[in-house]
Amino acid sequence: MLKVLILIRRSIKKSFDNIRNEQLKHNLLQAIPFWIGSVITGFFAVLYAQIFAWGEHLMNFIFDWHAWMIFIIAPIGFVLSWWLVKEFAPNAKGSGIPQVMAAVELANPKEHKKIRSLLSLKIIIFKIISSVVLVIGGGAVGREGPTIQIAGSVFRKVNEYLPEWWPKISKKNMIMTGAAAGLAAAFNTPLGGIVFAVEELSKTHINYFKTALFTAVIIAGLTAQTLAGSYLYLGYPKTNDVSLMVMFPIILVAATAGILASQLSVIMLKINGWKKKTLKTDKANIVFLIICALIIASIAYFINHEILGSGKEIMERVLFTKDKHEDWYVPILRMLGPALSFTSGGAGGIFAPALTAGASIGSVISGMIHLTANETNVVVLGGMVAFLTGITRAPFTSAIIVLEMTDRHSLIFHLMLAGMVSSIASILVSRHSLYDVLKVNFLTEIRKDNS
Repeated sequence: MLKVLILIRRSIKKSFDNIRNEQLKHNLLQAIPFWIGSVITGFFAVLYAQIFAWGEHLMNFIFDWHAWMIFIIAPIGFVLSWWLVKEFAPNAKGSGIPQVMAAVELANPKEHKKIRSLLSLKIIIFKIISSVVLVIGGGAVGREGPTIQIAGSVFRKVNEYLPEWWPKISKKNMIMTGAAAGLAAAFNTPLGGIVFAVEELSKTHINYFKTALFTAVIIAGLTAQTLAGSYLYLGYPKTNDVSLMVMFPIILVAATAGILASQLSVIMLKINGWKKKTLKTDKANIVFLIICALIIASIAYFINHEILGSGKEIMERVLFTKDKHEDWYVPILRMLGPALSFTSGGAGGIFAPALTAGASIGSVISGMIHLTANETNVVVLGGMVAFLTGITRAPFTSAIIVLEMTDRHSLIFHLMLAGMVSSIASILVSRHSLYDVLKVNFLTEIRKDNS
């Protein structure tokens, strides 16, 4: 096998040596790793999406078959998801976006070797398995953040496997481009991937990697579309014939969602801090996880099963059916579910749960002030942008993602308004985003372990 690889590398080198135009040769060698990483990322994104959707369907099937089974599968799912991460890939826990942010910061000559604990093939495997196990157990998590860490891992490995004669490519640019490609493939939102890289990850000038970034996002998106078909994450909600007066409900919903999202972030960070100080043994962690799972199972069985899973069906119902107004307590459930699931120690993202929480807030407030169906759709979309902004503190990324997943380009100003209002409101609760604090925690742990 090794001899075959050596022969392939020699053959590739000989082919490139035949190119007389040095500039063309250099540009091709610089571009090819990004192309390869993008194709692999698109494949993984589609495969992961299908496995994750199967996990959600299995959970719903079991609940519909015998609802009491949730009291069995929830504790098993929570404990198994945590154990897989703890035993095999500790840095696969949670969303994955803070890990990528930390990896970008570690991509310097002194610390680049530390990145392998955050982005690796092992991370890919256990990120997928742990998050799917958690969602089968009713965990309120998503797959989008994990897809970003998976994509970052893919791009890092592609860069690592380049032969010595290949022109050196910046590890930082490779990871940031991979993250953007991962988000683009996960949501089918190419512009969202680009804006995410610039707004959330990039501390350097965009000119240094703009061509690679744009190309990678396009290729990853096209690969995902080739495998899964052309699709919108949500669809085409009706938003026509809405007056400018809808801006006032949007501001109300955005401020509410921003404050609640920021408060949710603070609560989750406090739970993580409490766990670290108090739960010193595996037995204590298992007891905590069983209690969390039973709380979610009890709410699902006795009150409302919509606390389970990523919550995408809530977004689809309030946007595309006549049943547009959620009960007043649903936003509370859609914040409680992620709070208990995200802090479990298993893998799973918060992008989709955040969008669902925002949609439910928009739905409830729209019902209270008796908006029309189309006005409700606009306010629901604004709530989605606002809650995601409160979590990420990336208003433009949030607005562009929701814009692209619904193809409602006429709402760009409405969505950006929601993002900006939420960004301001969320600061009233906490100056720092959930991802920023978690990134610092990962960096502290990794630097401590390697000191």
